[in-house]
Amino acid sequence: MIKLELDRKKKGIWVREPADVTSLQNGFYGSMEHGNILLTPEEVLYVMDIRNGRCFDEAGNTYTFNDTALFFLKNKKLLARYLTYKDWRDKGLIARYAEEAEGCYGRTSLKKYKGGKLELDKFAIDGIFFEDDLLTIVDDEAAGKELYERYWLGQFGTYKAAHRGRISKLDIFETIFLVKQGKLHLKNAKLSAVESAANERIKYFEDMYAVYEDWRQRGYVVKTGFKFGTHFRIYFPGASPIKEGDEWMHSRHVIHVFSRKNKLLISEWARAIRVAHSVKKTFILGLPGKKGKIKVNPKRPRLDFLLYHRKKDGIETPKTGAPRYLMYSLTEDEYIGGEELARALEECKYFGLEMMMAISDRESSVTYYLITQISLPGSDYDYYEIEWTQP
Repeated sequence: MIKLELDRKKKGIWVREPADVTSLQNGFYGSMEHGNILLTPEEVLYVMDIRNGRCFDEAGNTYTFNDTALFFLKNKKLLARYLTYKDWRDKGLIARYAEEAEGCYGRTSLKKYKGGKLELDKFAIDGIFFEDDLLTIVDDEAAGKELYERYWLGQFGTYKAAHRGRISKLDIFETIFLVKQGKLHLKNAKLSAVESAANERIKYFEDMYAVYEDWRQRGYVVKTGFKFGTHFRIYFPGASPIKEGDEWMHSRHVIHVFSRKNKLLISEWARAIRVAHSVKKTFILGLPGKKGKIKVNPKRPRLDFLLYHRKKDGIETPKTGAPRYLMYSLTEDEYIGGEELARALEECKYFGLEMMMAISDRESSVTYYLITQISLPGSDYDYYEIEWTQP
């Protein structure tokens, strides 16, 4: 049994028995003060839950797990933080308060994507915009086919059967993109009317279009991600819709646009990532728009824990190594905002650590997502690869 002593005057829970102090010190729990260890709320609950800790006050009264939790209940996200802390500790790894971060650790990685530029030849085509469907039809067979085969814009004929049909169908993003490029003339609508229809029907359309245009201008092919539960799927520059031999070219990346003005339920967001993972596609999160100035307060970080990971000959510890990640502790039933996530990611950049998003579900099982920044040449927006991982 580990004896925990509640000190109401100092508003904390201490471990003072020499054997217990040594045990917890070797496990990198708490902070040492005058030969005693002061534990954080999550550490207290973990010791009581997992390590047979017993809590007493100055009068010798015994406190249960819930009695002790009540003492810390005003702490924000107490249970989410405890459950994610517990899961990391149960894996034999060390987690410490984010407030202990010191300077920049230089452990972030940056995924560099190919640079490119879309070069459209001189041409002009006519089309009819179908407002109810947010689609444009080009019935010039030769022009529609060339647009599809050379630039992979629109869908000529039938999906994966271009020979079945003579018309080309442009989605709302392709329609606006080509009108803005001066390559498409709509016989029945002006650009302003098309944009108005899109904004009325599609929430945060302007942000979605901004991401579409950002990748298209850099030579990437951007198509609907509907089948994969995301906004877009992308193909790298040089991709073609024409079947090569017996194989179709398959996308390897999908993009989900997260407006800085939007809030999204964690369970819905995580579902899209898992779908992408199940079909072996890289999930990219796009945060369009101006980044703005985000101030980081190193003494009061918004993220939760410094995470130490494994190394070849064991595990990293505060004594022998440096943290590798910053943990963001969440539950499946809460919402996260685009601006909130942007601020958290900026904090990771400041400390030179990657973000490990830890989501505790209703059964208290924890799922982890590793978030890595992308460098897209020429872009002013924030993009991140999000990968489901098991530490």
